[in-house]
Amino acid sequence: MLKRMIVGLILGTVIGAVVAAVLVQGLGMALFSNAAFAYLAAAATGVITGLVAGKPIWSADGKIEAGLKAFFGVLLALGGMFALRTWANVHLDLSMLKAGDGALGNLPAASLPIIAAVLAGFYEIDNSPNEGGEKKDDSSGSGASKKGSGNKKLRVAENDEAADDEEADEPASAKKKSR
Repeated sequence: MLKRMIVGLILGTVIGAVVAAVLVQGLGMALFSNAAFAYLAAAATGVITGLVAGKPIWSADGKIEAGLKAFFGVLLALGGMFALRTWANVHLDLSMLKAGDGALGNLPAASLPIIAAVLAGFYEIDNSPNEGGEKKDDSSGSGASKKGSGNKKLRVAENDEAADDEEADEPASAKKKSR
């Protein structure tokens, strides 16, 4: 579980850094111009993180799960940006990196990687396998577990009785074709 969390933190940091690099280097925005743009950038970071972290959207059965993670990633990223802008009164000087100088919530190069790392860490922990090696959400709906199925005794009919039952269940047209 710790390994998955570390992978999620690294993946989220990379995702947030890429989005921040696009804003800072691509658009020349070292500081968020207003709060609305800060929240839009956080929402975009949350969507991208939800689509990539944990079970990614390109996996075979990850489409619905990735969509849900993307939706809730927007909500959680908006809450994270609100928390950073409201309560994290830390002054950072990233002018050496050409990434601005100001409060933590006003710097895309600092706030977006933090938000994406926390989200991806949660998503990777959620997607971690159980101690038995199976995924948490891979439980079968039949009510029988894979471990317990070896202990159950099954009644097996003799071959003659099974063949008689199959012949009785076949429709008349199928019997004519098989003979």
